[in-house]
Amino acid sequence: MIQTKHDFYKVVEERRSIRGISKETQVTEERIEEVVAHALKHAPTAFHSQSSRVVVLFGENHEKLWNITEAALKEVTPAERFQATADKMAAFRNGFGTVLFFEDQDVVKDLQERFPLYQDKMPEYSFQATGILQYIVWTSFHIEGLGASVQHYNPLIDDAVQKIWDIPNNWQLMAQMPFGHPTEVTGEKQFASLEERMKVFK
Repeated sequence: MIQTKHDFYKVVEERRSIRGISKETQVTEERIEEVVAHALKHAPTAFHSQSSRVVVLFGENHEKLWNITEAALKEVTPAERFQATADKMAAFRNGFGTVLFFEDQDVVKDLQERFPLYQDKMPEYSFQATGILQYIVWTSFHIEGLGASVQHYNPLIDDAVQKIWDIPNNWQLMAQMPFGHPTEVTGEKQFASLEERMKVFK
C-alpha cells in the first residue's frame, strides 16, 4: 500500500505544469509503476466501468515516442515555426518517461448498450474518467518529486503509437504525460476571482 504524510490540500496547491525535465531522478521505475498502478486502480469511473487504460514508457521507448511525435509535427508545422516545436520535443525527450492515457471504447459502447438512457453521455463520462486519472497521477508524481505536464498530440500520433506498442484497436489515446526530475522553477499562478466562479446558496 502506498503511504504518504503529505498534506493533500498543500499538494493540490503546489502542483504545476513542468515542461523542463531531466532523466536525473532518484525515483525508480518500480516506484513509478507502483504509483501509476495505484492511481489506475482507485480512480473513480462512471458506473465503476474502469474504462481507463495506461501505458508507461521508459528509456528508448520513451524517447521513441517523442521522436515519432516530432516527425509527425514536422509534416504539419510551417518550417519557420518548427524550431520551437523541435525544442519542445527535445525537452520532453530529455525526461525520464512518459505515461500514455487511453480509454477503452469497448467499455464505453457496452455502457451505452446497458444504459440507453445515458447513451449520449457515456463518451463524456469517459472523458471525465481519464481527466480524473491524469490528475491523480500528476499530483502523485509531484509528491514523489517529479515534474510532469499533460500533452495532447492525439490523434496525430495515434496510428504510430498503436502500431509500435501493439495497442488494442479499442484503446483510444487521450493524452501523454512526460515526466522527470524538474529543471525549471515555476512562477506564481494568477487566479480569476472566486466570486465570479463560485456560487453558494444556503
